[in-house]
Parts: sequence; structure tokens; C-alpha cells
Amino acid sequence: MNREKLSLLAKDLTKEFPRSPREALGGYVIAARCVDKCRAALLGINGEYNYYPCSLAAQLFEFTGITQEVFKEFVATGATDDEIAEWLKSNSNVQNMATITRWNYQLRDMRITEMSDEAQEFLEKYIEEYVPKHRPVYVWFDVYDLEEQRL
Repeated sequence: MNREKLSLLAKDLTKEFPRSPREALGGYVIAARCVDKCRAALLGINGEYNYYPCSLAAQLFEFTGITQEVFKEFVATGATDDEIAEWLKSNSNVQNMATITRWNYQLRDMRITEMSDEAQEFLEKYIEEYVPKHRPVYVWFDVYDLEEQRL
């Protein structure tokens, strides 16, 4: 692990939020947030944020075929966002941009009612506890952006 390079790149998630799941890196939504959480976890400054297991990260890893451990190993080298973006593009099992774009929009537009029963039950309680009252949640990513005051 290159602690020095990581320290320059990492967000201290005990003091600030990771990037929105809507923000793409290497063409993939969720990826920028996964990088923020992974860097912070490697340095022990992730606070309440888990790098893995995380339902968002699991979506990225399942879609790309990249394992969370291999991703973490590459991030640990101190790679920049641009280097990670290129690495994601070259290591993903999915190379067709139309397929990636469709996946991005499916996640950006995913309603909670389209999620598994387990996810819906978890989010029902989570929204009640963490999302500001009287703020409607239209899609899954709204939960994060409302809680982290981006919306």
C-alpha cells in the first residue's frame, strides 16, 4: 500500500461525504464513490462508510466482473482517479459502451420498489432515520444525495 499517495488523494469520510453515486468514473456510475470509500477504508478514515460489503459497490463489481479485492489492491497503489478510470475500462468484462450506458441509467433511475424485498425493508428504516423529513425519495440514489445534502 502506498500510504503517502493515498493520503494525498483520500477524502476523510469522518469529516466529509464521498462523491454521489451518480458521479461516474471511467464511464461507470458508483465507481467514484467506491474509490472514495476504498481509499478512506485503507487509511482508516472511513467513519460510518463501509467499502465492502456495500450494496452500491456490489453492483459495480457484479457488473464489471472485477472483484472487490482486486479493485482494493489497485486503489491501494495510490492510483489517481484518471488511472483508476483507465484501469476500470481495461479490466471490466463489459466493453460495450451502449451496455455500460444502459446499466448507468438503470441504476440512476432505479426505484426502491424495483429492488429486492430485503433492500426495500432495509431502506424503509434507513430513510426514516437518515433522510430529512418531508423530502421525497424518487429513486435509489436520492437516498444518498438527500442524506448527504446534495439534493
